[in-house]
Amino acid sequence: MNVKGLISLSFGTLSYGMTEFVAMGLLPYVASAFGVSLPDAGNFISAYATGVAFGALSLLFLRRFELTRLLIILMSVQVLGNVLVALAPSYHTILAARFISALPHGCYFGIATIVAQRISSKEKAGIAVSIMVAGMTIANVFGVPLGTSIAHLMDFRIVFAFTAFWGCVVMFSIWRWVPATGTVEDTGFRGQFRFLKSPAPYLVLLAVFAGNGGILCMLSYISPLMTKLAGLPLEAVPAVLLATGLSMMVCNFISGRLCDRYTPGRIGFLAQCVATLTLAAMALLASNPVLAVILACLTCGMLFALSAPEQISILRVAPGGLMLASSLVQVAFNLGNAFGAFAGGLPLRLDAPLPWICVIGAVIASTGALALFLYWKKYEHLFSADLR
Repeated sequence: MNVKGLISLSFGTLSYGMTEFVAMGLLPYVASAFGVSLPDAGNFISAYATGVAFGALSLLFLRRFELTRLLIILMSVQVLGNVLVALAPSYHTILAARFISALPHGCYFGIATIVAQRISSKEKAGIAVSIMVAGMTIANVFGVPLGTSIAHLMDFRIVFAFTAFWGCVVMFSIWRWVPATGTVEDTGFRGQFRFLKSPAPYLVLLAVFAGNGGILCMLSYISPLMTKLAGLPLEAVPAVLLATGLSMMVCNFISGRLCDRYTPGRIGFLAQCVATLTLAAMALLASNPVLAVILACLTCGMLFALSAPEQISILRVAPGGLMLASSLVQVAFNLGNAFGAFAGGLPLRLDAPLPWICVIGAVIASTGALALFLYWKKYEHLFSADLR
């Protein structure tokens, strides 16, 4: 296993995690800097999500590039986007810059998943992908609070200037420690769609969408759940978020190791079942603050316990269409995030009891569990585990 190479790939996911998630804590500073309302500042997040969806589909046209070289090119686009964010003179230009910085996000994750498996042994593909994904969990635990503190003490633009600098570090580390891994099989433009004739990829994509959607129902509204339902003081919410972030890190690595011992479909199904059960338990028991925190940590941990199994599974079911599969899984991931946040907000809009947030999340997550069960039992054995 090429540990230095995998850490270099993880540096990249850390950069993308910082770029995406830190914006959630910066909206008041963006609104103040450009004299817009807080809802208008929310477009700072929407512009990034739109860029991810558009950029992911560009993988259809990048199939002939050498993968490691393509990772460096993608990082350079992100660096450019973050430099433009740091220098943007107006509200509309900063939205355009956020869109640009998001374009390579989905492409990077898809290609890095392939590269991580190619630079590791076949028997350690799961832990290799979990190491690659680990940067996202680190961004949640440490990067986002740090970025918010910098914006409070100095200027939010400094956060994106630093992220641009970090992107340069990522490019150097990939160039230095990730070997050339070749290209994917070129089946032509139409040939990339051939794998969609099987039900298997649709089941995996449904699981990605529902898994993220169900968990994000709760995570998007964790603050009111912890304060109004569990009775914790508002000052305790950052500590809860830190605990959930640490749970994400631990569950990500455990999941990767289990994928190598068993199969990704089986581990993904079990993780999705745990998420469904913990969400249902939160609906019943979250009035107890200790149980609420424990269940929130377990639920959020499953968000990244699902990551490696789903990343590996979507590539296994896409022979001849790895680039398209990589793009579709990122689209499903972001659509799930948006849907989860919307669905979780319905009880608040309708003045329904707060536990209904978790009930809705459990229902959505159970759909993901069913999809992964069908994939694991009926289709997983039909596809090769070797992507090299």
